[in-house]
Amino acid sequence: MARELNILVACGSGVATSTVAQEAVKNICQEAGIPVKVYKCTMSEIQAKQDDVDVIMVTTNYRKPVKKPLIKVFGLISGIGEDKIKADIIKTCKELLG
Repeated sequence: MARELNILVACGSGVATSTVAQEAVKNICQEAGIPVKVYKCTMSEIQAKQDDVDVIMVTTNYRKPVKKPLIKVFGLISGIGEDKIKADIIKTCKELLG
């Protein structure tokens, strides 16, 4: 399991909520022993950047089609449904690592 997963965390502005979510995702993966690199961007950059990452995580609704698994992570910021989101992140990352 030497391979690192590349995760893209996107929010509206690419600054505020994605920074909080980015740290949360790093911590969740670290605790689960999953090696990751986490990048952040704006919602409008997802289409251009999706080919460079393994998973896309968004803090708000994203309706365009993507080629990678998409996880909504707003709950990491609001605290609502946080445990389910953590479980989704870990499950998806482990599946991708095989």
